Amino acid sequence: MLKMCVCVAALVVGASGASGIVYSGSSGSLAASAEFTTSGTQLRVYLSNTSTADIIVPADVLTAVFFEISGSPIALTRVSALLGPGSVVTNGTTPGDGVVGGEWASGFKATGYPGGFRYGISSSGLGDFGPGDRFPGPDLAPPASPNGLQFGIASAGDNPATHNGGANTPLIQNEVRFTLDGLPTDFDLNRITGVRFVYGTAYGEGQFDVPAPGTLALLGLGGLVAGRRRR
Repeated sequence: MLKMCVCVAALVVGASGASGIVYSGSSGSLAASAEFTTSGTQLRVYLSNTSTADIIVPADVLTAVFFEISGSPIALTRVSALLGPGSVVTNGTTPGDGVVGGEWASGFKATGYPGGFRYGISSSGLGDFGPGDRFPGPDLAPPASPNGLQFGIASAGDNPATHNGGANTPLIQNEVRFTLDGLPTDFDLNRITGVRFVYGTAYGEGQFDVPAPGTLALLGLGGLVAGRRRR
């Protein structure tokens, strides 16, 4: 039986007073977090696989996050994709500069990706992303990315020695930080109205949604809007 998704959307307030929104949740052994912050016209997305479970099969690997921004479309350009602090590449070489952009792509689809989300970031093609959608950086492993499972995000609790053949590929443990540009200077993070985390190399292998805080409250799912100060 599929366990009900536990979803939390939290307001983050940094020491400088800058704010962000964290969307995190879980479904069964899958768990993920996406933190959205802004700096001028830049949107920063910190994507983490927060599960403590081991990676056994490709459907355990976090490969994409989709999100919706209400209102008129925003033309976002790709700036960078970097390993998060302490994150490494398993079954492969960790780039010294932390640049993994050649293995990740982003895009906008006016008609919406599955679930109706118009914005997406993915390490797998999923039939929607191609080499022309990649972030800046070298292709770290063939074939040309985004393709297959490679450089998807493994869980914090992953043991690379237990991967089956399909998951025995370079993976990132356990965070990637993306920067996109093109926001209006007065952009309100409350315009981000929900996210979908996707696992594996095809839609439907594994996924769950995290609605906006107000939506959670309306649905009676225990939505939480909480402020916290970072260290």
